[in-house]
Amino acid sequence: MRSVTINASKTYDILIGDGLLSQAGEKIAAVCKGESALIVTDDAVNALYGSAVEQSLQKAGYKTDRFVFQNGEQSKNLETYTSILSALAKTNISRSDVLVALGGGVTGDMAGFAAATYLRGIRFVQIPTTLLAMVDSSVGGKTAVDLPSGKNQVGVFYQPDIVLCDYSTLKTLPEEFFTDGCAEVIKHGVILSAELFDLLKKPILPQMEDIIARNVTIKSDIVMQDERETGIRQILNFGHTIGHGIEKHSNYRISHGKAVAIGMVVASRGAWRMGLCSEDCHTEIVDMVKQYRLPDKTDITPEQLISAAFFDKKRSGKNISLIIPEKIGKCVIKSFSMDELAAFIKMGMSK
Repeated sequence: MRSVTINASKTYDILIGDGLLSQAGEKIAAVCKGESALIVTDDAVNALYGSAVEQSLQKAGYKTDRFVFQNGEQSKNLETYTSILSALAKTNISRSDVLVALGGGVTGDMAGFAAATYLRGIRFVQIPTTLLAMVDSSVGGKTAVDLPSGKNQVGVFYQPDIVLCDYSTLKTLPEEFFTDGCAEVIKHGVILSAELFDLLKKPILPQMEDIIARNVTIKSDIVMQDERETGIRQILNFGHTIGHGIEKHSNYRISHGKAVAIGMVVASRGAWRMGLCSEDCHTEIVDMVKQYRLPDKTDITPEQLISAAFFDKKRSGKNISLIIPEKIGKCVIKSFSMDELAAFIKMGMSK
């Protein structure tokens, strides 16, 4: 087992190992001393792991309840968020008790937002069960729900008390969800670690503990420098401005990881054509995306993505920050006017 410590507004550990689900109650009780725990999970994850985690919590002395919602991005909305708050109230969860998010990024985002706002903040634990959540969304304290106008438009920064990454759950993960997580792993390599990027050229399953630990360390180092995304943390959004637009205009039929993969390709092609990176850098990103069976193009039009960018939370006034790769392992933050962004997206999407 490996452990990575984050020192942000709250200090907490991210534990990475095989078989941590059976130890969840013990690990959580060591940092959260309350009497009750509400597990928030979706129907798919609940069927696989809900009982095991609940039994572990009960063994550690917690009174437990479960709130289960329909899996999928379509559930990441204010209605589900309100239902979680109602479940917290119904089960008499107090500030000293704990909310346990068991699942992928949708679960972690919504449960974290509920934990941050119920009683002005209660104890919160992340147990990610997807690769994407383990390497990205469970780390760093971002919580949110979607609005009809865009993704993650309502939320707060709220750090968990502990994160438990049991990578044995990846064995039951459908391939399409596993490859979603690979997009975020590729992203971390492009923005900050050529060494990680090179590791991805070999099969990652035999390297899983090391791969997760490297990604968590990269993200935690950035979060500790810039918890609220006012500076360097923005580089974690490489591929995301375009990716979020793709998700929205596909009505979330295109998943987050696949949309981000396309976004990275479009951003690197635009950067190459503007002379901001080499053609080799762009080609390496395209080749890596294809190696992990992720898409590199979309039928969604440049005009649709430009329209979606107007509602992106990274827009400030008439400008928006976009993450540009200079080479593998180094990205920069560049401010674009909306007109410049429109030209950039068209360059990135043209053949």
